[in-house]
Amino acid sequence: MAEINYHHLRYFWAVAHDGNLTRTAERLNLSQSAVSVQIKQLETQLGHALFERRGRQLILTEAGRIALDHADAIFAAGRELVGTLQDKGRARQAIRIGALATLSRNFQLEFLRPILDRPDVEIILRSGNSADLLQALEALNLDVVLINQAPTRDAVTPFVSHRLSDQPVSLVGTPDRLRGQHDLTGLLVSQPFILPTAETSVRVGFDAWTERLGIRPQIAAEVEDMAMMRLLAREGVGLAVLPPIVVQDELTSGRLVEADRLPGIGETFYAVTLSRRFPNPILQDVLNNRNI
Repeated sequence: MAEINYHHLRYFWAVAHDGNLTRTAERLNLSQSAVSVQIKQLETQLGHALFERRGRQLILTEAGRIALDHADAIFAAGRELVGTLQDKGRARQAIRIGALATLSRNFQLEFLRPILDRPDVEIILRSGNSADLLQALEALNLDVVLINQAPTRDAVTPFVSHRLSDQPVSLVGTPDRLRGQHDLTGLLVSQPFILPTAETSVRVGFDAWTERLGIRPQIAAEVEDMAMMRLLAREGVGLAVLPPIVVQDELTSGRLVEADRLPGIGETFYAVTLSRRFPNPILQDVLNNRNI
């Protein structure tokens, strides 16, 4: 197999980062056709198209995104060689993970645990809402998205939802607020509650359960962010309705106490990927982790 032409790779690399063939050609003091020919020759050697044109924009294909990752590593290694002439160890391969901003930090940590200590892996972690994260996944800017509701899969966007964990949901509060009381019905009547927002599956399950019991609990706070629910529970504002994994450190230390599990209510965590011809090989290591 012929070795790659690094001049061709550098022109591709420059255009990929600029996102505009004209701008790159002007910066390199070359004609557009000269740059375009170099990229075409690289595509021929690799056997894959690296860009697709959408209007005036050049968008990386899946093969183009992989080529760019390798080009970034190649040219970064060259800069290190020139700058230091020292061995910096093996090149680190990146994995780009998007996580719902409200998702449990403890759950995210457990998902990442298989690769946290690997010297060959660079973890890039971004947070946001599910729509933005799935859009980034579809654009190949992320390798995987962690959410608590599986997206719809269709022929246009072949999302693959990997069910990672089904977490039970409990009533959790400070020892002073619980005072040894664990009767669910009594707690529902006597205590204020810190609840997730109305559109979440946990809140839907909680509201349906209390409706069946004929109880309308006192709501101290409705909170979107699991981390804020954790803080409010620690402050004794009320009993929090959440998966114990969210507050596992506080439960271990005794700062918070789990009153009881809520019957039939749980939260499911998913890792969403895209059906790709060239998946990130690091993904398999984390997806195989079932100790969450």
